[in-house]
Amino acid sequence: MAEYQNIFTQVQVRGEPEWGMDNENNLIEERAGKPGFSNLFGWFGNAQLGPVYLGPFGVVSLATGFAWFFIVGMSYWAQVDYSPALFMRELFYLSLEPPVGYGLGFAPLDDGGWWLIASFFLLVSVISWWIRSYVLADQLGMGKHVCYAFASAIWLFLVLGLIRPILMGDWGEAVPYGIFSHLDWTNLFSITYGNLFYNPFHALSIVFLYGSALLFAMHGATILAVSRFGGDREIEQIVDRGTASERAALFWRWTMGFNATMEGIHRWAWWFAVLTTLTGGIGILLTGTVVDDWSAWADAHGYLPKIY
Repeated sequence: MAEYQNIFTQVQVRGEPEWGMDNENNLIEERAGKPGFSNLFGWFGNAQLGPVYLGPFGVVSLATGFAWFFIVGMSYWAQVDYSPALFMRELFYLSLEPPVGYGLGFAPLDDGGWWLIASFFLLVSVISWWIRSYVLADQLGMGKHVCYAFASAIWLFLVLGLIRPILMGDWGEAVPYGIFSHLDWTNLFSITYGNLFYNPFHALSIVFLYGSALLFAMHGATILAVSRFGGDREIEQIVDRGTASERAALFWRWTMGFNATMEGIHRWAWWFAVLTTLTGGIGILLTGTVVDDWSAWADAHGYLPKIY
């Protein structure tokens, strides 16, 4: 068996660029950019760059996403009085805050109005990108697994910036656009509502988060470990189990008593990742709308540990 790679390197095969399928729904002429190759990208994934097919929803998503980025960036720029040195120094502390004290009404631009406008553009951008992912999957005859996984992340995004503030009756409940201000918001949110550690849905979200990291590490390591036997060609291993799949299965049966299949591990990973943001969004949505103090709730429902 030829030893053609190790943990640090990957063989990068060069040939004619792949343009993808050409059919009545997705013509080659509509794809932008001349395909090229990157050695750097080839270390982490496919070395080919391009072509790109945006489509109408992709164009809308990029345009509105840029509008959000521009509004937030100009707000930061104004906060440092247009000083490049201050901008670089204070970047992690700068923030565009939601309006406070205006309920669900529109606020003056300098008192949260810019946050509302930026949030509108961000909402349109994210939803448009989701529609684009669905349309492209449909055109290529794929399942919609990527779209639904993306929708789970969007669920948490909507809960934080749209659904919960509406239920609470105040845009000020939303998350600000800033690095440290976002962390401060999270800390204050937990303190205000009696410690999120006592929120069972938050606990589930952390379980699935850490579980996702563990599963992806296990799976990635396993496939790399048997790639010399063709394990990286996972579809072939699913429909025609070969020596790579056999060795991987044997390793995990010997290690922990059972093994996932070459297909099943992806279902495990998909569910763990999707449930991270799904349960997290439920926990945030219930906070302040149903439960005002998670510590008291945990004590009343036997969720707190008994200390004698």
